[in-house]
Amino acid sequence: MAASAAPDTLSTPSIDAEEVAKFSAMAADWWDPESKFAPLHKFNPARLTYIRDTLAAHFGRDGAEPLKGLKLLDIGCGGGLVSEPMARLGAEVTAVDAAEANIKTAMVHAEENGLAIDYRHGTAEQLLAAGGPEQFDVVLNLEVVEHVADPEAFLRDCARLVKPGGMMIVGTINRTGRAFVTAIFGAEYVMGWLPRGTHRFDKLVKPDEVRAALNAEGFTPREPVGVSYNPLKDRFFISGDAGVNYLMANVKAG
Repeated sequence: MAASAAPDTLSTPSIDAEEVAKFSAMAADWWDPESKFAPLHKFNPARLTYIRDTLAAHFGRDGAEPLKGLKLLDIGCGGGLVSEPMARLGAEVTAVDAAEANIKTAMVHAEENGLAIDYRHGTAEQLLAAGGPEQFDVVLNLEVVEHVADPEAFLRDCARLVKPGGMMIVGTINRTGRAFVTAIFGAEYVMGWLPRGTHRFDKLVKPDEVRAALNAEGFTPREPVGVSYNPLKDRFFISGDAGVNYLMANVKAG
């Protein structure tokens, strides 16, 4: 995330004409699979497929727009690499990020592509604090929980944004020795996929910790799935190995 601080309250930034070119260039960088965001582009197809299939099965949907009519919140949306595909699948997307530059970049790219996404500068906690907090059928909590000060409190806050019967999908890195070797040392210090210091081992979150936080809010967590890397094919895929990157679907009691 960019270094800018979250605002005191949620806001939808305005972008004046002089800023459009700047944020359009930033959007081009975010969406360029050969840019510094290349690791996200490698990672995205596997997690998008899992999200689409899991949500379609849970809500009993199919067709070209299986998420049509569902209200979806993307927390820590960055440049919109998940928000936009969710909108294309028919979801009514609200996307929140603590970095204003990310939100402005995502807004410009969505407009350039004719997508209506409600981008907001702020945090999940601020969304919850708004009077009569809005609730969503789906909350996507992807690669955020390992960066917050209090993961349990953050997860429980996010849980309160999910409608009864809805689903939250959490994606993060497991706190294992193998994750340290591959996702931190390998990805940051050997491959250079991420800036050094992006992740701290002590802040990684185990599936059991996600499960405990969400059980306390009336959720039934499913077994996590792994997002594993095949170096021969240079691609990520969904697997049964949740020892490094994992995704976990959690259903709120109806």
